[in-house]
Amino acid sequence: MRIVELDESTKNNVLENLLQRSPNQYGKYQAAVDEILDNVKKNGDKALFDYTLKFDNVSINKDNILVTDEEIKEAYEKVDEELITVMRKALKNIREYHEKQVRYSWFDSKTDGTILGQKITPLERVGVYVPGGKAVYPSSVLMNVVPAKVAGVDMIIMTTPPDKDGKVYPSTIVAAHEAGVDEIYKAGGAQAIAALAFGTESIKKVDKIVGPGNIFVALAKKTVFGHVGIDSIAGPSEILVLADETANPRYVAADLLSQAEHDELASAILVTTSREIAEKVSEEVDGFLQVLSRREIISKSLENFGYILVAKNMEDALDAVNEIASEHLEIVTANPFDTMTKVRNAGAIFLGPYSSEPLGDYFAGPNHVLPTNGTAKFFSPLSVDEFIKKSSIISYSRDALLAIHEDIEKFAKAEQLTAHANSIAVRFETEN
Repeated sequence: MRIVELDESTKNNVLENLLQRSPNQYGKYQAAVDEILDNVKKNGDKALFDYTLKFDNVSINKDNILVTDEEIKEAYEKVDEELITVMRKALKNIREYHEKQVRYSWFDSKTDGTILGQKITPLERVGVYVPGGKAVYPSSVLMNVVPAKVAGVDMIIMTTPPDKDGKVYPSTIVAAHEAGVDEIYKAGGAQAIAALAFGTESIKKVDKIVGPGNIFVALAKKTVFGHVGIDSIAGPSEILVLADETANPRYVAADLLSQAEHDELASAILVTTSREIAEKVSEEVDGFLQVLSRREIISKSLENFGYILVAKNMEDALDAVNEIASEHLEIVTANPFDTMTKVRNAGAIFLGPYSSEPLGDYFAGPNHVLPTNGTAKFFSPLSVDEFIKKSSIISYSRDALLAIHEDIEKFAKAEQLTAHANSIAVRFETEN
């Protein structure tokens, strides 16, 4: 990996390079996505089935688009029992973590007859998109479905591209069934997002769409936002490791590569205060590349978006960490908990030498759907909050309103909204 001295110029160059990976750079595909969305909106199932034939080379129709109970049973027979057991253990951890995020309605009453509050209501229908291309990610199924289930969403439907035989990956089906998905449809790409956003004869419109996908899926989600809610526009995966001289270079190298193997656009960055650690990590990376199966993808990722940044001190290192605002941040310093208090921007923070990033991907419980491309500065991980609505509650007695009605009328008149003022005043027009 390239080793670079960290200074203001270096930091800015790294940030500029990382921004090339942003979904905001996908504009050249927008026209194609718009055409797909428009067609499905106008022609429903016909357009959906035509695109499935065109892009997935499989004939899907109203009779076979829904995954049946028989197909679910068949999937369980094909998935290794030990993997199902592991899924269930992970599911328990994910559910217990998200149950701690549950919000409740609240009301605050005063003696003057004022009642204020907030009503929490789960979303009615949520669509979960699951990719079906180069790799299969049943862990993402769990992470997207569980918080919706915990929130109390009435109906959770999933769409995922079928394979050449018109089937859905068995492990995807099993993960969806274990997590509590109500319906699974064989549809992928921007056309599936359109079906979820606008509805077709086979797939009912949802209130919100969550889940990762390719460039076309990301752009489609961005475009339908407003018709429905979305979680976020996910960019390529990324990891940043913050390390001092106490870090184990072999562990750090392994963790950097765990994200670089996702795809050529993935980013892996080490920020360290130790030149010795920097050089040792680079050597370990070279060693691992000789034995890892996805070495070509990893090498391309590191060539394009991999860095080892050597900082003069921890203050400069933390400044870079907060500017990059990585999806995954590992802190391997002498006192990681203390270092963590100085971190403002990160999607998920892993503390200490035995909290490697894949722990969060699969098993620990916190959600692995995280903000990317610096959006951790203002976005949070997927949570139960994504699947609820909050309604304000206001109730005033006559006496409570009487005490402040003139203040409201004055405010309304100052904005020249006389009907607003009258709406209050009419209730007291008989008063002396």
